[in-house]
Amino acid sequence: MEEVDSVLVDNVKSFASGGFGGICAVLTGHPFDLVKVRLQTGIYQSSAECIKQTLAKDGPKGFYRGVLPPLIGVTPMFAVSFWGYDMGKKLVSQYTGHEAKDFTIGEISTAGFFSAIPTTLVAAPFERVKVMMQVADGSKKATMGSVIKEMYKTGGIRSIFKGSVATLARDGPGSALYFATYEFLKAKLSTPGEQMSILAICTAGGFAGVSMWLGVFPIDTIKSKQQSSNTSVSIAQTTKSIYRSGGIKAFFPGVGPALARSFPANAATFLGVELARNFFDKLI
Repeated sequence: MEEVDSVLVDNVKSFASGGFGGICAVLTGHPFDLVKVRLQTGIYQSSAECIKQTLAKDGPKGFYRGVLPPLIGVTPMFAVSFWGYDMGKKLVSQYTGHEAKDFTIGEISTAGFFSAIPTTLVAAPFERVKVMMQVADGSKKATMGSVIKEMYKTGGIRSIFKGSVATLARDGPGSALYFATYEFLKAKLSTPGEQMSILAICTAGGFAGVSMWLGVFPIDTIKSKQQSSNTSVSIAQTTKSIYRSGGIKAFFPGVGPALARSFPANAATFLGVELARNFFDKLI
């Protein structure tokens, strides 16, 4: 019975810590994400133009357009991601007989990939709503409720979950890169027997985000393009359309803002997770 209680408490700690880390990530990185999505969906042609026009139309608060869906969804999304990662580590450990501290990069990546499977169920609908709010005409009031209502009217529940396969295709390998990079750099920057410094956590977390986005950015462009439309369009059709519009280069619009966002946002994520986990470990 004590073992069951211990596992339950550990799962709650992982869930709560991931949620807090996610909130830190959204508040830090949403303005960069907005620029990325508007470039990916063709609303603006450059980051400078997007920033200038967003400021002119909506002022500073315009950079947080569409922030409500990820803020509402971020707690379960990141909570499930970090919980899924811990569950993935347990499964890999049971299969290989290795303890988590002795995992190879491949074993860490496998656990990271596993975390994306349950996360997609939460991430896909919130990302769909977020993208639709971000690309909405600035002259119209696009609330979370109005966007969901319009999507449901045009395609029912399936419309709200549009892009789920593309989300998993992005987050599976992305999570594998994400957690593997963090654990690798965390080990390199840590001194055995000493608590990891805030600078080391932020550095490892920041580079984890950069490696993830470098690895999956073209898939994210396909996802954003697919989710920004209210018409039925497949991943294959979206991919062909993007390639026809500008070749390989067309899969990388907004890569600058994405990379600029990834370091501070993911540094904040892992800092939030580590601080929350330490707090819970002391509290419980």
